[in-house]
Amino acid sequence: MNCFVLVNKENKIKDKYYENLKLVDTLNVLDEKIKVEEETYKAYLELKKFLEEKDIIIGIDTSYRDEKEQQEIWDDFLEKKGLDYCNNYVAPVGYSEHHTGLAIDISLKKDGKFLIDNGDLFKYDDEFKKIHPYLKEFGFILRYPLGKESITGYNYEPWHIRYVGTVAANIIYENNLTLEEYLTKFGGVLVVNKEKGVTSFDVVKEVSKILGIKKIGHTGTLDPLAEGVLVLTIGSFTKLGEDLTSLDKEYIASVEEGILTDTLDIEGKILNKNDNRVNNLESLITSFKKTYLQEVPIYSAVKVDGKKLYEYARSGKDVELPKKEVTIKEIELLSKEDDTFTFRTVVSKGTYIRTRQGKFRIEDSYTLEDIKNNNFKILGINDLFSYQVIDIDDNLFKKIDNGVRIDNTFNIEDKVMFRYNNKIICIYKKEDNYLKMYKKLR
Repeated sequence: MNCFVLVNKENKIKDKYYENLKLVDTLNVLDEKIKVEEETYKAYLELKKFLEEKDIIIGIDTSYRDEKEQQEIWDDFLEKKGLDYCNNYVAPVGYSEHHTGLAIDISLKKDGKFLIDNGDLFKYDDEFKKIHPYLKEFGFILRYPLGKESITGYNYEPWHIRYVGTVAANIIYENNLTLEEYLTKFGGVLVVNKEKGVTSFDVVKEVSKILGIKKIGHTGTLDPLAEGVLVLTIGSFTKLGEDLTSLDKEYIASVEEGILTDTLDIEGKILNKNDNRVNNLESLITSFKKTYLQEVPIYSAVKVDGKKLYEYARSGKDVELPKKEVTIKEIELLSKEDDTFTFRTVVSKGTYIRTRQGKFRIEDSYTLEDIKNNNFKILGINDLFSYQVIDIDDNLFKKIDNGVRIDNTFNIEDKVMFRYNNKIICIYKKEDNYLKMYKKLR
C-alpha cells in the first residue's frame, strides 16, 4: 500500500494503485456499509479510542469511494449547492482522495447524535482544532488546512483527515506543510549511522520508503563493510550535496598486519600472508600526514570511461587507475594488540569506517531502526551553514524568486541566505559587485 499517493485536482488516481489496495468493511455513523484502507482503519480505531478518553466522540462519515459514488456526490452537491461550492469542496471523479481509502471524513457526536452536514460540523470547529494536534501521533494529517487553499485546491475542511504514517505525519505537522508541499518542496539533511553489511544505496532506498520522498541523495558512498556517518540530502536539499561533500571526514580503522588482499580490505581474496610486522609503527603512521596523489583502488565505484572500476576488476580487464589528490590532515595510533592496530585519521576525502563527516558526528546520527520508530531529527538550513540571513520584502522576493542578479548592497563577502515569510528560500553568492543565485531552496 502506498500511503504517499498524491491525488488532487492535478493528479488523477492511477489504476495500478488499486492492485495493492486492501479494504476492510465497517459501518459509518449512519450504519451504512463503507470501506476503509486496512492500515488506515487500524490507525483510526486507535485515534478514536484515544479521543474517547478525552470525552471526544468521533465516527466515520465516509472514506473509500468508487467512481460511481463520487459521481453521485458531485451531482448531488452540484444540484444543491452549485458549481462554485463543488469546486471548493468536492473533487471530480478520479481526482478524489476518497478513491485511495486513506482519507476519512470524521463526524462528531453531539447531543446523542452524529453530525454529517458540513454546516453543522463547522459550528464545532473549535472542537476539531482540539483533535488536530493529536492526529500526527496516529499517522494522520489534516489534509485541507486553513490558509493553504491555493496549494491544496480546496477550502478548509476540519473533518477531512488523511493517513500517511506517523513519520511523515509528524514532519508535516511540525513544519506546517500540506501533503503537496511535503512531497514536492520539503528539504533537509538526515545523518544516518550506516550499519555494516548494507550499501549506501540500500540506506537511501529504505529512508525514501519510510519518508515517502523519492528525491534523496547522499554525500559520499560508504562501502558495505564500512559503518558510520552517511549524510543524506532530502528533497530540495539534494542541491546542497556538493557543499557538503567538500567537508573533512574522520575515520577509525583497524588493520591486520601481514595480509594482502585483492580488494585491500578484509572482504577480499587473500593474495599473500606472512609473519612480517611493522617496526616503529607510530612513526610510520604519522609519516602519512601530508598531501599527495593517491591511487584509486581497483575495487571502487570511481568510473573510468563510463565504467566503474570494480566492474573492470571483476571482469579481469586491465585499466589504468586514476590518481586523486588527498590530504591527511590528522592521523594517530589509537591501540596496538599482537598483529592488529587501530588508528584515527581526518582526511579530505575517501577511505573506510567513517565516524564523522564535517560537523556531522557519529553520536549525532540515527540508525534505520531509529528512523522507522520516528526517533530522529531532520536538519534544516540553519543547522548546516552559518551564512548571514537577511529578511526580504515582497519586491525583493519577486526578483530573487526569479533568480535575478542583484546589487551587493548588503556588503556580503561570500554567501548569504535570504529569508521570506520566516523561511529561507535561497543562497546567493558574491560575484564581483553583485550577488547571484547559488542555490534555490523552494
